[in-house]
Amino acid sequence: MFNEVDAFVYGDWLGFVTFVIFGNECEIITLNSLQEGIGIGTALIDKVIMEAEKRNCRRTFLITTNDNLDAIGFYQRRGWSLKVLRRNAMEKARKLKPTIPLIGKHNIPLRDEVELEMILSGPS
Repeated sequence: MFNEVDAFVYGDWLGFVTFVIFGNECEIITLNSLQEGIGIGTALIDKVIMEAEKRNCRRTFLITTNDNLDAIGFYQRRGWSLKVLRRNAMEKARKLKPTIPLIGKHNIPLRDEVELEMILSGPS
């Protein structure tokens, strides 16, 4: 069973975020910005957090890979916490999608999944 995917767009498609709400959790699926460093990503995740709280979610989370240092830092600077490290998760993923490279960003071996989360306060 699939959940409905929601999205927010920033400006004239300068950025967008997709997310899924299931039960009392909200998962960010994608976050894209055409111009980095001017607040587009921050504005989009803030909007997701507000929507998640409005819909009574207790947490928002996302999953990225161990090589995505920019994203890991981006979220931590905004108060997100490292939740789970899924060691060697990419090995399993490559069985479903063999085109996933062995080496990722920053020339880092692409091996693990990293889950980050933000605990929410609920609706105001």
